[in-house]
Amino acid sequence: MELQRPLPTPMTPEAKPYWDGLKDEKLMLPKCGDCNKAFFYPRIACPHCHSRNVGWVQASGKGVLYSFEIAYRSLNPAYKIEPPYVLAMIELEEGPRIMSNLINIEATPDAVKIGAKVEVVYEKQNDDVTIPLFQPAS
Repeated sequence: MELQRPLPTPMTPEAKPYWDGLKDEKLMLPKCGDCNKAFFYPRIACPHCHSRNVGWVQASGKGVLYSFEIAYRSLNPAYKIEPPYVLAMIELEEGPRIMSNLINIEATPDAVKIGAKVEVVYEKQNDDVTIPLFQPAS
């Protein structure tokens, strides 16, 4: 099977719980044990208070479309999804924003609306990598 999307690299040790969670269809977020804020992308220190007391929580997988762009051509030859497709910034219920694709929706400005409720779906790339995508909430 040919991959439709490029694999993320590198997979850093700080992000291992994130990638392991995705393999089990769980969206995991780092969360500071001192200021109690979740954040994304995974890193060794909290971006809010700089504490290194970082743990992990399972996100609900629900959020809203914060921003988007419709791509009418692909500039990366490793990206085999046929345009147009929606690049989306999702604001999760837990607060962090995550970049992904919005799928199962017509890729037109009339169909895609900022503030729309979305939910995560998981796309297995291979035995080691599953990625989170988002679709309109059911």
